[in-house]
Amino acid sequence: MARFFIHRPIFAWVIAILILLVGGIALKNLPVAQYPPVAAPQIAFNVTYPGASAQVVEDTVIKLIEQQMNGIEHLLYMEASSELGAGTLTLTFEPGTNVDISSVVAQNRYKRVEARLPEDVRRLGVPVTKPQRNYLMFVAIFSKDGKRNATDLSSYAAANVLDPLLRVPGVGEAILFGSEYSMRIWLKPDQLTAYGLTPADVKAALQAQNVQLATGELNQAPASAGAQVNAVIVTRGRLKTPEEFGNVVVRALPNGATVKVKDVARVELGAESYDRYARMNGQPIAAIAIRVAPGANALDVAKSVKSRMAELARFFPEGVDWQSPMTPRASWKSRFSRW
Repeated sequence: MARFFIHRPIFAWVIAILILLVGGIALKNLPVAQYPPVAAPQIAFNVTYPGASAQVVEDTVIKLIEQQMNGIEHLLYMEASSELGAGTLTLTFEPGTNVDISSVVAQNRYKRVEARLPEDVRRLGVPVTKPQRNYLMFVAIFSKDGKRNATDLSSYAAANVLDPLLRVPGVGEAILFGSEYSMRIWLKPDQLTAYGLTPADVKAALQAQNVQLATGELNQAPASAGAQVNAVIVTRGRLKTPEEFGNVVVRALPNGATVKVKDVARVELGAESYDRYARMNGQPIAAIAIRVAPGANALDVAKSVKSRMAELARFFPEGVDWQSPMTPRASWKSRFSRW
């Protein structure tokens, strides 16, 4: 074979040039990523249990899910972490495992134990994600004039920024470092004791009186003879203001007096959680951490996220802006491939 090409140098040069051209064309289509896909695929169960300590989350939720995950095919190991009101169980599989199939198997096993979990956990749900371990970038939303606090910025980010970023191709997870607005009810233990009440009594009263009811319709078919007009009954639904929450009746006394929430608690509109916050240059911000989906191109994802943020920034309130304090940079290989 070598003698054939030695005696036909022109033919050998033609083949070499063809190989060079094909390689140059293929170079532009090679994937470019900030982190090579050498990490084992993972699946994460994200648990939310408001008010529970780390030990309670571990004993009542994490351990039960761990027991059901044992024996999944290609599972290497499990890693769990618990904190106040939240917990995470991460399953790590062998490299090359189809993470989509493993995710379906893990969720089917979770269904076996779901009925044994606390009611608050089942009500909030246990989302299953397939993110990479490392953060790709951060998006910081801040107030240039300082008129908006962290809760204002986080509420706006949760309502108008978080979902559009999750829809960006290649984004596996978008985590908000901050908390949106929520109605806070700070109980007064001395007042509860004086009225002979418990926190469970206040919680039951709020759940019973803060509901959205389907009240029906007047003259709904089959209507009585002569009825020509039907109307939907509209009633006041869920409570909205601190005053409305404060007027919820917790107990009615035999003498006709009532004990209301405002008598045993302080009601205010505050942050949903005070456990997580973010700052940039000493100023409060709303930070969104981006993780890449398995197999996605990190540089393309970062470029798409910045492009989407530029579109969303046109609708930001006055005085609100954004920037990315941590973002990946293109290497010499990506610049050469674009050439």
